[in-house]
Parts: sequence; C-alpha cells; structure tokens
Amino acid sequence: MVGHRFVQTLRERDQAGAWHIVVIAEESEPAYDRVGLSSYVGAWERSALALAGNDYAGDAAVQMHLGEAVTAIDRDAKRVRTDRGADIAYDALIFATGSYPFVPPVTGHDHEKCFVYRTLDDLDGIRLAAEAAGPGAAGVVVGGGLLGLEAANALRLLGMTPHVVEFAPRLMPMQVDAGGGAVLENLVTDLGLHVHTGVGTSSITDGADGESLTVTLSDESTIDAALVVFSAGVRPQDSLARAAGLPVGERGGILVDSACRTVDADVFAIGEVAAVDGRCYGLVAPGYSTAEVVADQLLDGSSTFPGADMSTKLKLLGVDVASFGDAMGVTENALEIVYSDAVGGKYAKIVISDDATTLLGGILVGDASAYAMLKPMVGREIPGDPAALIAPTGGSAGVGLDALPDAAEICSCNAVSKGTICSAIADGACDLAAVKACTSAGTTCGGCVPSITALLAASGVAVSKSLCEHFSQSRAELFEVVAVTGIRTFSELIANHGTGSGCEVCKPTVASILASTSGEHILDGEQAALQDTNDHFLANLQKNGSYSVVPRMPGGEVTPEQLIVIGEIARDFDLYTKITGGQRIDLFGARVEQLPKIWRRLVDAGMESGHAYGKSLRTVKSCVGETWCRYGVQDSVGMAVLLEKRYRGLRSPHKLKFGVSGCARECAEARGKDVGVIATENGWNLYVAGNGGQSPKHAQLLAGGVDDQTLVAYIDRYLMFYIRTADRLQRTAPWLESLEGGLDHLRAVVCDDSLGLAAELEAAMEAHVAGYRDEWAAVLEDEEKLARFVSFVNAPEVADPTIRFTDGPSASAALGDIDLTHPGGDRKVPVLLEMPRVRAGRPAPGQTSEREGVPT
Repeated sequence: MVGHRFVQTLRERDQAGAWHIVVIAEESEPAYDRVGLSSYVGAWERSALALAGNDYAGDAAVQMHLGEAVTAIDRDAKRVRTDRGADIAYDALIFATGSYPFVPPVTGHDHEKCFVYRTLDDLDGIRLAAEAAGPGAAGVVVGGGLLGLEAANALRLLGMTPHVVEFAPRLMPMQVDAGGGAVLENLVTDLGLHVHTGVGTSSITDGADGESLTVTLSDESTIDAALVVFSAGVRPQDSLARAAGLPVGERGGILVDSACRTVDADVFAIGEVAAVDGRCYGLVAPGYSTAEVVADQLLDGSSTFPGADMSTKLKLLGVDVASFGDAMGVTENALEIVYSDAVGGKYAKIVISDDATTLLGGILVGDASAYAMLKPMVGREIPGDPAALIAPTGGSAGVGLDALPDAAEICSCNAVSKGTICSAIADGACDLAAVKACTSAGTTCGGCVPSITALLAASGVAVSKSLCEHFSQSRAELFEVVAVTGIRTFSELIANHGTGSGCEVCKPTVASILASTSGEHILDGEQAALQDTNDHFLANLQKNGSYSVVPRMPGGEVTPEQLIVIGEIARDFDLYTKITGGQRIDLFGARVEQLPKIWRRLVDAGMESGHAYGKSLRTVKSCVGETWCRYGVQDSVGMAVLLEKRYRGLRSPHKLKFGVSGCARECAEARGKDVGVIATENGWNLYVAGNGGQSPKHAQLLAGGVDDQTLVAYIDRYLMFYIRTADRLQRTAPWLESLEGGLDHLRAVVCDDSLGLAAELEAAMEAHVAGYRDEWAAVLEDEEKLARFVSFVNAPEVADPTIRFTDGPSASAALGDIDLTHPGGDRKVPVLLEMPRVRAGRPAPGQTSEREGVPT
C-alpha cells in the first residue's frame, strides 16, 4: 500500500517526467488493501481489494515486475538483481518491503496445518484447510491483537470455532487497558470466540486421531484444533538491507533520518520497514507520510517526516474499538476519567492533563461513536466539563466540530485537515462522494466519514433536497407522502404538496413512485402522460427514431420454440438482432406501429416484457450452476429464475441488475451487480450495491452462507429500503456510499432489523409480487392503450417514412464516402432521411398538413 502511494505521489508531482519508476514486487498481485484483508473472506474476490490505479495502465513511466523477488543489491554499482535473473540499474532505491509475520519458535510451528495471516495467498490456504476440516472444527489463533482478532473472525466466517491465545493478560494489549480489555473479552466471547489470556503456546503436535492438531498451552491445558494461525505481531522485512550493509535498528527496520534517507544518500526506506529515527510504525497513515516525504525529496523538496498518529478505530467481529493519543496515560501526572458498563458492553476512558484542561488520549470499546469528535481534539483545550465527553447521556455534549481549528486533522490515514475539507465543501464538493474524490479523506479506513458528514451538514452550503422547482421535498420524502396519504395521481400530489404544473424532472419521478407503490399499469389514465420517452411506448428509443424490443428471458433461459418465434419476428419485420450482456436477445429497428404486432406474437409464445426501457429490474444473469458445471455447488439458474420472476416489473429510482454465480469462479459477474448472489457449499453469499458504467463499483458482502428463504428476505428488504430512501436516478452504489453509516447501517437494517422495518419492507415486496402483471400483455388487451402506438396520430395507418434500412455494402452508397459495410454483409444499418414529416400531426413551419398526399 505504501509503495503504491509513493508511485502515485511521485507521478502526480513529477510534471517534468524526470523519473522512470521500476516496481519490483515479490507478490504476484499488484497493490491491494491489506488493511481490509479480512473483507476477502467470504467474497474471495481479489480484485475487490485492488487499490485504484495499481496497474498504472497507460503510464509509460512505470514498469512493473510482479512475482519477482530482489535477491541482491550492489550499492556501489547501483544495481539490483532478481530471482528471474534481471539486473536493473537505479539512481535512487526505495525500500517498501513492509513486514513479515512473526512466528514464535514453538515446537510444531512449521506444521503444514499452521498458517500466518498476512497476504491473500495466506487466506486462500486457511480457507482450503477450514473447508477440509468441516463446519464447527476448532481453529487456534496465536495472538490476540488487532490482526489476531481479525484472523479469529475469518475463522468464524469460515464456519470454524475460533480459540484466541494471548500471552498478555488481556486482548489488544497495545490498544486497550485492563478495563477495556475485560469488556472486549466479554463482547467477543458472546460472539462465539473462546479466549485464553495470560498463557502462551508451548507446542503443536499431531492429534491422537491423526487428523487434528493438539495445541498445548503454557498452563498445560490443550486444545484439539484443525489448524493454527499465527498472528503474534510482525517484524520489519529488512534482510535485503542488512545484506547490502545498511544499518538497521535495535529491534529491526532500516535506519533512516527524518527525510527517510539511509546512510546511503541514494537509498530510502518507507512504510513499516523504515525505522525513522530508530522507530518503526506499523500503521498505514505514517507509512503514507513516509511515501510522500520521499517523493518530495526526489523532486528536490525539503519535506521531513511529520511524526505519527497511532490512533486506531476499527470494528472487530462487529465490536467497535478505538484508541487515540496517550491511551495508556503515560504522560506525567495525567488524569483519567472512566465510564464502564459491563452489562451494556461499553467502556470509555479519556486521559486529560493534570489541570483537566487538555485532552491527551482515550479508549472506546463497544461504542466508538465519540471517536470522530474526540480524536481531533487531542492536544487541544477541552471546551467544558471533561466528563461530559464520555458521559452516557453526553455524547460529547457541548463539543462540536465547530470547536476545532482548521488545522485539526480529521482524516489521519491521508493527513486531511478540517480546513482542507471545509475548503473543498466551499468550492462545491457538496456531498460525501465529492469530498472523498477531491481530498482523499475517508477513502482508506473510513473512520472519519461521520466527521466529514457532520462538516457537510454544518457547512452552511445550501444543499437543496428539493426534487425540482415544483416540489420542495426530496424523492424519498415524496415516496413517504404517497405511501402515507394514498395519493394515486400526479395532479393530486402537486396540488396538495407542490406548486405549478410539473416538469420533465418531477413527472417521471412521481410516475416511478406511483408505480412502486401499486400494481397499476404505467399507461393507465393520467400516469401515461407522466412517462418519459421509453416508458411512453414500452420500448427503447434508438438514435434513428426506431425502437428496440427485448423480451424477458429469466436467468437467461429460453426454449427452442421461443427462439424460433424470435427468429421469425426478426425476419418478418426485418429487425437487427443481438445477444445482450444480460443474456437475452435485443431486436432493433421496430417502428412504433409495429410494436403491438411484434409483442402479440411474443406474448402468444409465452414471453413477457423485459423492461429494458424502464427504471426497474432488467436482468438476472446466471451461470449454468451445478446442473451442468462440474464446479457448481448450487443451482444458480434456478435461483436466478426465482429472483427474476419475483422482482420483474419492480419500479425503482434507477435500473437494477442482478447476477447469480454457482461457485466462487463467478462466471455471472455477480460482484458487479446491484444484487450479486454467489453460491457456497454452505448456502449463498449476498453482495449488494455494485454497478458498471462510468464509475464502476464492486458489490459488497452483506451476508454470507444464508439459505434460500433468508436470501430472498434480505433482498426484499434491501430493495424496498433502497426504493424508499434513494434519490432520483441514484444507482445502488452511490446510494450506499451516501447512506450514513454505510454498509454497517444497511446490514443492521436488513439483517438485524435495527429499525423495526423488516416486516413492513417484506410486506411491500409481497404486494408487488401479488400485483404484478406483464405490461405488454395488458396493453394488448386494452384498445385505448393500443391507440397510442402510431407514428402519426392523424394518420394511424401510415408508417413512418423517415426510417428505412439498407443491408451490407449498399449502406456506403446511401451514405456517400462513409463505409459502414459489415464483413458478413447482413448487418442492418439505420439511415435517417431528411423529409418534411412531423410527428404527432404538427405541420412544419410554412407547410400545410398535407404534402404530396402524405399526411404530416
């Protein structure tokens, strides 16, 4: 991560192109988020952890050597040699080699069932061993610090029973004190962990059954386990530097000065391997600082290491833990204020100066909501009663972000101050995503997001939630108005809750809300006039004025008879056909008056509207699953068909796409969908809020290992919560990003029913399912609706003469020198001819309503 930050920073600042960068990485994977390593468990998707721009695509100034280790450094010749025989010269050499896991030299530590917790490959190995052991098998984690508890959670997610062995008298001894450790131990024990503190690991031997391991502890007790994970700290990866004759610290790490330069003026060290003035730092924030210092030094700057903020805030097994400043109260004469609620599972401590005026540090366990406010206050005067900062009813009473100076650091990972964030807001960054994009605040661990949100709320920048000039309410507020009042028409809604007559923004939005809250047809009565172009004719308008037709094929399934009908329609109406990315067939080139004729034949063949034209469920893409594939572990097609038939026709703020994969190979690309379902041997993993487009986002794991019934219930709640609360035209990915509390809040609402809405959301979805009816089938049975499908309202029998098609080579003749020929010679090419024809019976200026016998 730190090496990647260095490359990014140098490339951004090196405007003259003075440096060519060669990256040599022992791991085969480009830079990924090691802080979020635990999120790999369950998803098993490496690309989801990839850091943005880690392949340096299109950047000729960066050369990558992945899966290649440096074996020797010749400082006199300024060359490095690799295990692949490469001999590379350098002008400057930067060590960003990080750390390696420390494995205590206990008997049996090298057993094949012993692992470390550091890389993606490590987690893949743990996964294979856990799956071989089976559900409920015991797994021992040696080390009860940050990574130890994350490793224990990984074992829990893999279906194992985790045991944590910590030599210190409490968990997380470097971050929490005895009181916080006691509360933390109670909380994680309630979650199914077995905690062994104050003991070490003496030996690891084969069990009596020949399959398991026997882990003997220093108190002579034993644990029968299927595997052991060592997470007992790290050591700086400085062996190359030692071999090259560079001085190292007493406890390891390459000795560097405040400019991160070694005794060799052309050699630097950054990140965990750098011992700045003799001390190594194991957090990403100080690592990023060293990367930026060296980038500046290489460009003749004078930056020096600014010191390290060792504050941490994380969620371990769902338990909030935070530590900041002088958490242990080592400052001379420091005072402590403690609040401990063992029953409620909360512990808070602040450390203050001897005169009780300055905040020095603190610890929060169980509830870390005050961290965002307290951490920037470290070293600053406390405004008011210190005890109010952590009092159970205080919630940092009397203290707000407005009390902090602009220099106060809000995002420690990326060293972003309050002033920088406020300046970005003043310059037009009026939402969380915009602030993240222009300041990088909140993009690493996310702990500062509540503070950023509070700054946005308090900024004074007028961020209107109004849907448009006719409605002062947001889309979510209008949804609630419609749901509560039972209003079923736009005219009644705008008369009672808006002004004017409406516009192209509010009319389709209200139409969508009305469709989401009832089973009424979108072309019924007044609603018909509210629809946009595509919904107006239940088809996608193309660039030449024609329309496309997309029948639904649930889960990608289609019968031979239906394929024959589609082929006959394409032939008879001379339509261009194409297989879509959503596993269905698109028919292009239909005129408005042809749509009912085409759909009559499709409906008679048992097909329905695919809603390719609507802000609704489009497709549920699937692989063939266990039915055909030798790797499949669940019936992905069956699940895809079930989901598509359940949610078809569901109107939403934006389009919805699903994917269902039958195994972790992920052939259906479910991780790029609004709803992604991936099969495991233990059930289904549910991913949400992914999308493609200009700003692609990987879906995030909402729940793992759920059965069919639970999966459907969670999707019901998730979709209805999104439909109720999202803004107009907001995809699920930006909606989740803007949701206060993010994925954790969404998981609490959907999986834990934290708002008590589960039954209501499920009932709303059941109402949709019960009220569903194919939109095109309904049109074909209604003469009034059918009357809409004409090219000219005053001459319904006349086809639109402005559209014709030409095949293959003749296209170039029609368009002069533009060559649009297709190798196969049968591609349909639309040609728009200039003719004096006006739709909807409106004559062109200076024309009569009849010209050469053809109605205008």
